[in-house]
Amino acid sequence: MNHTYKGTCLCHRITFVVDGFNEKAANCHCTMCQKFHGAAFGTLVGVSGLTWISGVELIKDFTAPNGTTRSFCKECGSSLGFRVKGAPIEEIELAIALFDDDIPVVIDAQIYTKYRANWSTLQSEVPAFCEGR
Repeated sequence: MNHTYKGTCLCHRITFVVDGFNEKAANCHCTMCQKFHGAAFGTLVGVSGLTWISGVELIKDFTAPNGTTRSFCKECGSSLGFRVKGAPIEEIELAIALFDDDIPVVIDAQIYTKYRANWSTLQSEVPAFCEGR
């Protein structure tokens, strides 16, 4: 029997399910993640079997100067996720905090740490990389 994991934005108008997760999930300390998530880092994970249940028409995209795309809910402003340059919405890496269920994901890296906010502390037990992995 397959298990699905449900997620929602803050206003619950965007809802989705996934049936799996990439085994790699990182806390990203780049300045774009800091600004997009309004936090010291963004935590994103690749997923499989993504199905948008409702609210897909509320998804708004911002394309950064480097070509990456960040998606958010245009109603409540929730950060939804990140896509590499040219990737379709089906390949979005979702913000891990969107999930309403406990998920089987372990953070295995801290990336772009050379951009870490001076008031943020790295986790000593998680490998850190100055840039990407």
